[in-house]
Amino acid sequence: MTTLAERLAKRIASTGPITVAEFMAAALADPQHGYYRRADPLGRQGDFITAPEVSQLFGELIGAWLIDSWHKLGQPSPVRLVELGPGRGTLMQDALRVGKLAPAWLAAIELHLVEINPALRKLQAEGLAPQGPTWHESLETVPDGPLLLVANEFFDALPIRQLVFVGGQWRERRVGWSSEEGFGFVPSPDRSPLGALVPMQIPGVAEGAVYELSPAAIGVASEIARRVSGFGGAALIIDYGRIAPEVGDTLQAVRRHTRVNALEEPGAADLSAHVDFAALSRAAIEAGARAFGPVTQRDFLIDLGIEMRARALSRSATPTEAATIEDAVERLVGRGAMGALFKALAIAPPGISPAGFPAED
Repeated sequence: MTTLAERLAKRIASTGPITVAEFMAAALADPQHGYYRRADPLGRQGDFITAPEVSQLFGELIGAWLIDSWHKLGQPSPVRLVELGPGRGTLMQDALRVGKLAPAWLAAIELHLVEINPALRKLQAEGLAPQGPTWHESLETVPDGPLLLVANEFFDALPIRQLVFVGGQWRERRVGWSSEEGFGFVPSPDRSPLGALVPMQIPGVAEGAVYELSPAAIGVASEIARRVSGFGGAALIIDYGRIAPEVGDTLQAVRRHTRVNALEEPGAADLSAHVDFAALSRAAIEAGARAFGPVTQRDFLIDLGIEMRARALSRSATPTEAATIEDAVERLVGRGAMGALFKALAIAPPGISPAGFPAED
């Protein structure tokens, strides 16, 4: 049992079962033992690989999207360029390389990185030193002002609440603990007031059905939209998740690229859940901004020109390099790979139509 597991077990034994959100928050962000507070989890030697690590194509296209959005916003200067959960800084390095073709944009940006992992901050500092980034524990401490924001695989790691349908009513699904069985899910004894947030016509509701919601994700989306609507800007969110609300337990844990029990060894594995894009869109609209999408990552990247960019790179590549580029494109946009599972959502002020999304009516 990990040190964090022992601490959580004592807490539950003392005060009773905790919410799934409380368990996730501790497992991922505990100041001493949280998963995202320790070593680099990315890459083939880590626990998972994100799109920027698959190919430079991804970050380059995001860079082009940011520059295009900046022009549509009237080229504000300065503009806060913010990345939530920047990993090793790979995406931003690729985006800034494209920025060399737009020196006015490079001169206007102030780079702000929201990152809680000390090891990853060190890697980001090494790769992004010329841009002089400023680091933050959360978006709230980024100064107000015109904003360009990217969040790739950030929202999926925000804590979720889970409801379970028991005896004709929605109860909160919590995490309990016993010395015999360890950690396990238990329903709250009474109806949860959060049940009022479950859409009335949601399909698939039966005994034992699970519905997920994330107040944390809605809070971040609202804060992004507040800044975009109040100061001008554009935000791009890319993650895996659902276009429309549905029931289903999507909480998962990954360690060394393998699915493991989500409740075993908290702090030792990455925890995540599917993003509710409909909820993020509603939050953005309620905060005064416009929401575009979600569209599949496949449609988004193809619309931005990933196939054309791949052909251009392949013309000067060796046969082996060309095959690697082709494989990367398939992984990023393939219907059986990341292309369909991942979605893209943009948040922008009224009157702005971000690239890669259907234009507003």
